[in-house]
Amino acid sequence: MDDPALMRKTVSVMIHRLDQHQVPKMRQLNALFGDAFDDAKSYASAPPSDTYLADLLAKEHFFAMVAMEGDEVVGGLTAYELPKSEQARSEIYIYDLAVSDTYRRRGIAMSLIIELRDLAAKLGCWVLYVQADYGDDPAIALYTSMGEREEVLHFDIPVPRRA
Repeated sequence: MDDPALMRKTVSVMIHRLDQHQVPKMRQLNALFGDAFDDAKSYASAPPSDTYLADLLAKEHFFAMVAMEGDEVVGGLTAYELPKSEQARSEIYIYDLAVSDTYRRRGIAMSLIIELRDLAAKLGCWVLYVQADYGDDPAIALYTSMGEREEVLHFDIPVPRRA
């Protein structure tokens, strides 16, 4: 990590990228997301198989970063590397980011992003980007402190299900 003050805030928390052998930690992270986003339907109602999660964690373009205190996942993020077509470069999109209620305000979210940013630099990626919802003031403040803000619209376009 770059900032010694940040390291002091998160001294008891270890941050690392999950690999295909850490499926139980990925399940803990999904449970944390479900709690943090109050969305158990998306994160717990139809959990993927161990094989699916192991295959996902083995993919080079998928990132699951966790903040651990002992054996407990107390924060984490998922992100995807997206190769671009307009130039020979890629971007990383942070899809989900959450920290357990009792561990918030300790610099863990920022530490997770910094770890991912440092990994992105090693991979030669051009930029990280993330979306925040209006009203999520803590997330907006965090992301504003780390980068440029863009006002964009987001649309979910449904895909018909096969019979």
